[in-house]
Amino acid sequence: MSGGVHLGVPSSLDYFATLVAQDEGFPLLEAAIAVGQDRDTSLDPQSVMVALDRLGARLARRIPSDAVPLQRLRWLNRYFFDELAFGGNVNDYYAAENSYVHCVLDSRRGIPITLALLYMEMAAHAGLKARGISFPGHFLVKLRLPRGEVVIDPFTGQSLSREELEERLGPYRRQRGLLGDFEVPLGLFLQEATPREFLSRLLRNLKEIHLSAEDWPALLRVQERLVRLAPLAWAERRDRGLAYAELGMDEPALADLLTYLQHCSEAEDAPALRERMSRMGGADNGRRPS
Repeated sequence: MSGGVHLGVPSSLDYFATLVAQDEGFPLLEAAIAVGQDRDTSLDPQSVMVALDRLGARLARRIPSDAVPLQRLRWLNRYFFDELAFGGNVNDYYAAENSYVHCVLDSRRGIPITLALLYMEMAAHAGLKARGISFPGHFLVKLRLPRGEVVIDPFTGQSLSREELEERLGPYRRQRGLLGDFEVPLGLFLQEATPREFLSRLLRNLKEIHLSAEDWPALLRVQERLVRLAPLAWAERRDRGLAYAELGMDEPALADLLTYLQHCSEAEDAPALRERMSRMGGADNGRRPS
């Protein structure tokens, strides 16, 4: 019998963790597609990327080599919103499928953040640089053209003026008290989202969907990814622990909740968590992180 080493096939979570391990060269598209393996375990992210490349290559062949950026943008918008008919899923906005890139590619219906990602990919094939904006309540994309910046709502295909953006921002400013002396300039809300911020918002959308449905197994899968994506976001470690607890998995639940309390001992929810841990047979020993 051979004594050789047998290497197991990496899990989808291991694959995801490898993709998001470093900021340099962060493969946003591949990592976002990989999230879909939680829904379809046999999903091959590479095949989805190949399909997107084919769509993008078709667009690139149509655009004259001497086309100026504004012409390229018009080609892009006609192709993406009219011919391919990508748009918002207004009939089932909160369906989890709207957050899975491969599902949106198939149905041509999604939510702003997944549509933004696909639009950004097509923009690259059109010779344009589109970037995501983590705008409050509604993900947007922006493109810098020679004559200025264009902000587009990927849900509708609408190009948004400064006045329209200010109007959309109004409810958020009022809710947060960001008016008068505390008003924050619009430009700060139009900053480019980093790939890690982009993916985190995508996963948190799924988190809210599964939490609302009390789908604890699905929620745990999302939390596993969020912990790998943001290992120092202790609230995500706490929420993974709570998902474990809902599934009756007390040992990993206690480990996660203890880690949270060690780093956030003065948090508002700390007393309630200590009480819950006590009922589960564990306790916060009061240690602080070294």
